[in-house]
Amino acid sequence: MNWPRRVTIMLAAASLMLFGAAGAVLAQDEHTDVPRLVSFGGDCRNCGLAGRRLIGAKFIGADFAGASLVGADLRGANFIGSTFTGADLAKADVRGASMMAGNFLLANFSGAKLAGLQAHATVFINANFNHVSGSCVDMSASNLSRVDGRDANFQRGTFTHATLVSGRFQGASFQNAKLEGANLTDGDFTKADFRDADMAGVTLDGATLAGADMQSARNLTQHQLDGACADARTRLPSGLSGHVCNGHGRRRDLDGLGE
Repeated sequence: MNWPRRVTIMLAAASLMLFGAAGAVLAQDEHTDVPRLVSFGGDCRNCGLAGRRLIGAKFIGADFAGASLVGADLRGANFIGSTFTGADLAKADVRGASMMAGNFLLANFSGAKLAGLQAHATVFINANFNHVSGSCVDMSASNLSRVDGRDANFQRGTFTHATLVSGRFQGASFQNAKLEGANLTDGDFTKADFRDADMAGVTLDGATLAGADMQSARNLTQHQLDGACADARTRLPSGLSGHVCNGHGRRRDLDGLGE
């Protein structure tokens, strides 16, 4: 059964039961799009919503594991305590959306528009953020371990106390980002942009900073850099130096690196 017809049937059943249909997906269909303020709850694993217009939709306690939302318009949507494990949101428009305490393990956001996204304490482990446009996102206290964030734009983003352990962020931009207390252990930040980023209390143990631009990073200390791996291309604030790591994890000092 195609999605529009399926949604219409569900709406009719829900209206008769006045919200008594626990576990069903509640929605309303208007032509081929789903209108504003539609609510989803219950089980909708592997649902097909690619290209749908879901502006302002609410996903409350929903299970959308494996669902396809490729290219969907999710501007201003609310994802509250919902599961999107393995969901495909490639090229989706999620600007201004809110994701609170959700699970986006292995989700694909490649090429998505995430500007202004609010995602506090959300699980993004092994998610794909390749080439996303995510300026001004707020991912405070979220878990982004082992994510693919290559060439992502996180300018002016907030990652306070976020976990970015073992992530791949080659070429990503964290310009003017707030990274206070974030854990970047073992992450690859080759050629990443940290200009004017706040690095107070950031953990950089084992992080690769080859070619990264940190010259105007704020609150960056020598102690933080002593645990990281840099190279001759790494740009650091005056007075700080980096270290080159070999295959055995031993470092060679680069005096004056970044001056």
